[in-house]
Amino acid sequence: MNDSLIRSEVPGYPCRRGKVRDVYDLGESLIIVASDRISAFDWVLPTPIPGKGRILTELSCFWFTLLGVPNHIISTDLADLPAAFRLPALVGRTMLVRKTTVVPIECVVRGYLAGSGLKEYRATGTVCGVPLPAGLRESDLLPEPIFTPATKAETGHDENISFERMVQEVGLKTADELRARSLNVYGQAAEHALGRGVIIADTKFEWGRLPSDEIILIDEVLTPDSSRFWPGDQYAPGRAQASYDKQFVRDWLESTTWDKNSPPPELPSDVVEKTREKYAEALRKLATG
Repeated sequence: MNDSLIRSEVPGYPCRRGKVRDVYDLGESLIIVASDRISAFDWVLPTPIPGKGRILTELSCFWFTLLGVPNHIISTDLADLPAAFRLPALVGRTMLVRKTTVVPIECVVRGYLAGSGLKEYRATGTVCGVPLPAGLRESDLLPEPIFTPATKAETGHDENISFERMVQEVGLKTADELRARSLNVYGQAAEHALGRGVIIADTKFEWGRLPSDEIILIDEVLTPDSSRFWPGDQYAPGRAQASYDKQFVRDWLESTTWDKNSPPPELPSDVVEKTREKYAEALRKLATG
């Protein structure tokens, strides 16, 4: 675990810690450090995944460059940061970014029927109020990608909402813009991924508003933490799929006696290593393959 960063510490700079990222406020910009923490079922697990933060950062930066979408990246070079941040532990996992007012909606796009969308579909025939054809199976390709927003929860689980509810939260103009832009980004990314043998079943985007009122793509993008990645050569609808994301960790936790209401157990070394391999393979296939 010597290569793991569970928690960054930079003296003199206050830090806001999320489930995975440590965020330092420099005034007009932010420094985001991707740790090796991993979360599941709304808990941060006690065991890190070595190198995970570097993989997330490299993959996000790859997508930001490939997609050409206006985004928050200023630099990933520690030389561009205050001297206190030029630490070996922060190499490859740190981004200097523009500060925005975050749009308080998770912009989820689904191309396949899985996860919470599958549960809702089985109960109502819809996903976030979007009607879908009858008879769809688990992991089926949808007739076309759908936009299914969710509320952003500071603690606990994000809640799927209808587009109409999103309009109430952020206004029609912003809701329409983010739906169109999220679907467009997903479409570009899904096409690239399929060419590399990876299915992006679904993903979530975060957007932020600059002082100029321009809305840009922020946070991480199209990583195993924010997306379901499936190996294309193993895809078979009608069942759960093998994946490159943290579903492996979720499945292991489900196999234990953990009640999800008390602190989670340590991950065994083989689960840690296999999860690290999944993340590394996603990066290799999508960005370097």
